[in-house]
Amino acid sequence: MNTAMKLGSYALGLAVLFGGALGVGKVVAPEARTSAAEARTSPHAAPPEQQHQQHQTADTAADTPGGLQVSQDGYTLNPITSITTGVPTDFRFTVIGPDGRPVTDYKVEHDKKLHFIVVSRDLTSFQHLHPELAPDGTWSVKLTLPKAGPYRAFADFAPVGGQKLTLGADLQAAGDYRPEPLPHVSRTAIIDDYTVNLAGDLVAGRSSKLTLTVSKNGEPVTDLEPYLGAYGHLVALRAGDLAYLHVHPEESEQAGPEITFYAEAPSRGDFRLFLDFKHEGKVRTASFTATATLADGHAPSATHNHSH
Repeated sequence: MNTAMKLGSYALGLAVLFGGALGVGKVVAPEARTSAAEARTSPHAAPPEQQHQQHQTADTAADTPGGLQVSQDGYTLNPITSITTGVPTDFRFTVIGPDGRPVTDYKVEHDKKLHFIVVSRDLTSFQHLHPELAPDGTWSVKLTLPKAGPYRAFADFAPVGGQKLTLGADLQAAGDYRPEPLPHVSRTAIIDDYTVNLAGDLVAGRSSKLTLTVSKNGEPVTDLEPYLGAYGHLVALRAGDLAYLHVHPEESEQAGPEITFYAEAPSRGDFRLFLDFKHEGKVRTASFTATATLADGHAPSATHNHSH
């Protein structure tokens, strides 16, 4: 299968599916209904109010975007290295599995076993890294936190025998923290000699088409290079709680200038979008702030310009 055809299977990247899971209705057989009724009347069954609370907890977990929890489904993100502000650090961490041991077997997703995203809490610093895995389950990566303040680290992975997960943990860079505001509204990001234009609006609770067009020195780029199994990789984070949202690219055999994604925002509000694209052997990141609105379209989507 050639690289272009891999776009259809690309999900991440980094894989970012915006929003919660869709419920699927099921037809319950009479035997199942009888069993359920017996369970409710069983002396060992939890009281109705406790059962309701358990269902609410399960529903909340199912609808929670990735990255908000350090533990999920028995897996825990475990940072084991401290950070010095502005100094490159051999950062190490493990993912502890349900058996209490570091996970050593991972599925390959988007050409990697694990994607490691580190962002500042004010969403002005973004790093997409790919750590190395040691036989004992320890991940290591060279990491520099450029300025003082709180950061959020995300591990995006799928363990062998388990479901795809995104776990998040807080990191702290010591020093005087001065958070920056979101950049000014714009649908255009400029990085080096490249300009990236964003078309499309985020709509809360509904799939939206986002098209990013890449040009260099005013000319369309039609020879983008594959990066993580696709011609572009988009990560989105919700401002405030930094919910990590997956966006899926549209299948295309064209290597630019357009890269199209479909995204579903779980709520209205601001989201930071980080587009990684590769050209002439180098990966660059263009970033925007997009405002998700309600489906009735009370306010247009807005973007704030920022790139690095």
